[in-house]
Amino acid sequence: MTKGKLGRVPAVSQDGPRGARGRTGRVAETDATLAQEPTVSLQEKTKAGRRREHPVEAGTVPETSSPAPQTLETLDARVRGAFDYAAIGMALIAPDGRWLKVNQALCGIVGYSEQEMLGLTYHEITHPDDLAMISSHATQLLAGEIATYEVEKRYVHKRGHDVHVFLSMSLVHDGNDAPLYFICQVQNISARKATEEALFAEQERARVTLDSIGDAVLTTDLAGSITYLNVVAEKMTGWSREEAAGRGLTEVFQIVDGLTRQLARNPAEMALAENQTVGMAAGVVLVRRDGTEVGIEDSAAPIHDRDGNVTGAVLVFHDVTASRVMAEKMAHLAQHDALTDLPNRVLLNERLIQAIALAHRHGRKAAVLFLDVDRFKHVNDSLGHAMGDKLLLSVAGRLLACVRVSDTVSRQGGDEFLVLLPDIERSQDAARFAAKMLTAQAFPHRIDAQELHVTVSIGIGLYPDDGQNADAVIKSADTAMYHAKEKGRNNYQFFSQDMNIRVVERLSIEGSLRGALERGEFGLHYQPKINLETGALIGTEALIRWVHPLRGTILPEQFISIAEDCGLIVPIGNWVLREACRQAKAWEDAAVEAVPVAVNISAVQFRHKDFLEDIRRILAETGLEPGCLELELTESVLMQDAESTGSTLKALKAMGVHLSVDDFGTGYSSLSYLTQFPIDTLKIDQSFVHKMLRNANDASVISAVISMGRNLNQRVIAEGVETEEQLRFLQARQCNEGQGYYFSHPLNTEDFAKYVKTNASPATSG
Repeated sequence: MTKGKLGRVPAVSQDGPRGARGRTGRVAETDATLAQEPTVSLQEKTKAGRRREHPVEAGTVPETSSPAPQTLETLDARVRGAFDYAAIGMALIAPDGRWLKVNQALCGIVGYSEQEMLGLTYHEITHPDDLAMISSHATQLLAGEIATYEVEKRYVHKRGHDVHVFLSMSLVHDGNDAPLYFICQVQNISARKATEEALFAEQERARVTLDSIGDAVLTTDLAGSITYLNVVAEKMTGWSREEAAGRGLTEVFQIVDGLTRQLARNPAEMALAENQTVGMAAGVVLVRRDGTEVGIEDSAAPIHDRDGNVTGAVLVFHDVTASRVMAEKMAHLAQHDALTDLPNRVLLNERLIQAIALAHRHGRKAAVLFLDVDRFKHVNDSLGHAMGDKLLLSVAGRLLACVRVSDTVSRQGGDEFLVLLPDIERSQDAARFAAKMLTAQAFPHRIDAQELHVTVSIGIGLYPDDGQNADAVIKSADTAMYHAKEKGRNNYQFFSQDMNIRVVERLSIEGSLRGALERGEFGLHYQPKINLETGALIGTEALIRWVHPLRGTILPEQFISIAEDCGLIVPIGNWVLREACRQAKAWEDAAVEAVPVAVNISAVQFRHKDFLEDIRRILAETGLEPGCLELELTESVLMQDAESTGSTLKALKAMGVHLSVDDFGTGYSSLSYLTQFPIDTLKIDQSFVHKMLRNANDASVISAVISMGRNLNQRVIAEGVETEEQLRFLQARQCNEGQGYYFSHPLNTEDFAKYVKTNASPATSG
């Protein structure tokens, strides 16, 4: 890159002899002045009017006559000595570019000897990129348009590298105004240029670095005026570097407290005042030039000179809007359930602690309702987790609709919810809310065009009655919830001290149950089914028994619900199916007429995704014909998802398996669905049979079921027949089959085989 400075030609006087026209930039033919004067600066000579000085060396120049040799010879010894031994390079150059005379300093600059130089033109050692500029200036000099020129240019050293020089050039004319030669002074500025380039590279590196980093950087002088903004700072403040320069810091960098909206103290001002690095207070907001705001974090530090004096400050800051939003989101997630966005256990605990403190202060009560969605697992197993999640959202929405603004509905995970009632006067207030929630959940949940029926079991814990702190109250509510499940689900229970005993018992059973299958502690008993008209054995029902090594025989009603809750019912149910089919096949091979065998199927097992495949596999493995197997399902199982139920029942029927509705009359089955399902048998619940002789309503129910079964071409079997009077009542109404202690208790395998062989069933003749 070359830099030059041109001098305009002064006005030329037409008076006086030519030799006296030095002020016009002309020189006498003999150049007597040059021969007589000591060597002085070109500027001084220009002022003396002895010749025109010019700071440009040109490329192509017009052809003209060479200066007379005697002109050079007129230089006396003193001038020649000053010329030859000057500290800077000096040369006389012909208008056509030939070197006429060079001194030692110039030879040292370009690396050529004097003889070599005299055989060259300046074009040959000028950097090619500078020739056009030099040629232009030379043309202007020769045309008299400029008097002198000064320029930074490059020579090409003999060894091939560039030499940066500062060139000062002027033109000498003869007495006839013809150009004689150029006089030039050359200073080697390569070292300076190297320093400048290194400084520029360092500055450029710093600039690129500052513009490339993600943080905004702003600097000020000691007075607090802006001296620099990097690209990020420009974007964040809305000020360009040029516009911000010289403006006050508070004008360009205005910050306020995000909460109070008060102006915040600028950290750069603090750094200048305290002469130390300072950080910005949390929650600060930058007000941009257009009035928009952005959350920032930053720090400021003083800038020192070599002597350690403070000369300004540097402020580094960055946008934390996204991170603050993320932090707020993370804080929210830490206290809320990801699915329902309800408060989680952490936030509920905080609010419960506050509610207990408030209740203690005012002598009132606080209540915690622990809710569990009954048999929720089978929804996940049969319909998938996505459907289960949507059901939980629906349940949560209904719970929220049942409470006050001051109450808290919290999801604990899975299908468990906690409801905090922070300010109640009586325990009946909690009962009222619980009843309202039960009613709200009783209506079908319509999800993805399907109607799902679910219930909840609710346990209620009170402060101060059931605990003096948050953990104790929640534990009491949890215990009461399990008691509600034991009471048949879909109800609420207040905590009582004796519940703790049952909870311990339940936990003990659950612990033993987890290894019972592997330890071979389960067995099957079989109860005969009797044709009430002929008294003949027409089948059997397989009933599971758990032979505990310490507790002895445990009946299914004591552990089946626990198995459902802890996820063991499917493997246990499949074991029952396989063992019942294996035994039925063995009896069939031994000519023992004990088929079909009936097996109870739980809701969770029926909804399991592999249920149909499990049935096929077990029948294939045992070799039992499908027609020798009867599956018993309760009304509630059938009606939970009627559409899905119908599809599964049809698949079972296509296999040839018999289907029976167990405990009929205790649920809420729709008769329209009942006619659509491929049901073979209706099994009257024993609760009706036990009371039918002393309760007219129960008797009417039994009569209606028998009549309906006959009209639908479905067999009807009464379970729980224990007396001859009950038998006669059923026979009088033409009930097809019976089962109960009147005929036989459930028998182990050996005893049942003996029962079949003796065919002991005389009671049907009564």
